[in-house]
Amino acid sequence: MTGVAGLRIGIVGPLPPPAGGMAMQTRQLAELLGAAQARVELVPTNPSYRPAWVARLRGVRALFRLLPYLAALWRAAGRVDVLHVMANSGWSWHLFAAPAIWVARVRRTPVVVNYRGGEAGPFLAKSAAVVRASLRHVARLVVPSGFLQDVFARHGIRSEIVPNIVDLQRFRPGARVGEAQIIVARNLEPIYDNATAIRAFAQVHARHAGARLVLAGTGPEEGELRALAASMGLQAVVEFAGRLDRDTMAARLRASRIALNPSRVDNMPNSVLEAMASGVAVVSTRVGGVPYIVEHGRTALLVPPADPDAMAQALLALLEDEGLHERLRTQALTEVQAYTWEAVGPQWAAVYREVAHMAPQAAG
Repeated sequence: MTGVAGLRIGIVGPLPPPAGGMAMQTRQLAELLGAAQARVELVPTNPSYRPAWVARLRGVRALFRLLPYLAALWRAAGRVDVLHVMANSGWSWHLFAAPAIWVARVRRTPVVVNYRGGEAGPFLAKSAAVVRASLRHVARLVVPSGFLQDVFARHGIRSEIVPNIVDLQRFRPGARVGEAQIIVARNLEPIYDNATAIRAFAQVHARHAGARLVLAGTGPEEGELRALAASMGLQAVVEFAGRLDRDTMAARLRASRIALNPSRVDNMPNSVLEAMASGVAVVSTRVGGVPYIVEHGRTALLVPPADPDAMAQALLALLEDEGLHERLRTQALTEVQAYTWEAVGPQWAAVYREVAHMAPQAAG
């Protein structure tokens, strides 16, 4: 990609671990921009606590993270041509995104806010006025999907779309696998509803004794989910794979027949894009921004959230109808080309070039 060589870009956002969607996108964007000869400076919003024992002090540990973060922000904002802020909903906005905007304003550094919160609707319903006050001082508000663009538009805030990036060198189709393996690449948290995935899988396993379910993630619900699988007699066929690095995740996707996204809330899940790129058929809940990136019956099967029966029927359809499975995965492989660095990189380059020498201004 041309257009960013020599440009000094500060990227503010979380980094793995944990390997959440925003953290993975932050790291990937920094790597790709660096490879394109941009001069990238990372300001992580989740650095390790120093000293390490501070992590055990609930209530005050945020202060130990916030003060070094603000100091790093101040230094970076004075050295870069543009500050790219990965933003999320709730306290993440107030503690990390908003301070980055205001520090950059004082430093006279133009800001691009890259908002990615799947819960943007409820958050803006309560906090739109506060968010708008900060956004007046950014050069661009960029969102990854039409879903979030619509959410902001309902509050009178303009945004432009630059989609997520999927790494097609890492996430690529492998040899076809006959095993009926279903993978869920979401963390074990309530909003991702792995419990419904397990309940749906129980129906699948009743008809396909060789089927397996892989839960690739970590989180506070692991104990409850293990107990649920055991109560249904599935402990031998439900694997809790834990947190996987990118290469291992890519390999586990290639070994799977179906990727299942059971989320209750979502924006533009990279796990779905990575499954598409890996030639794995997708079943997902019809929530948030998911219908903006896949089409029911053409590139994925979409089901209502928290509905194990509908989810099971979609999984069974893909296991038992080879023609349907092949059509969906083939169409998805074509569709995912829109999310490569070759397609998305020039869009970011155009944003950076336009704002790099601007004074902070209104986005909405």
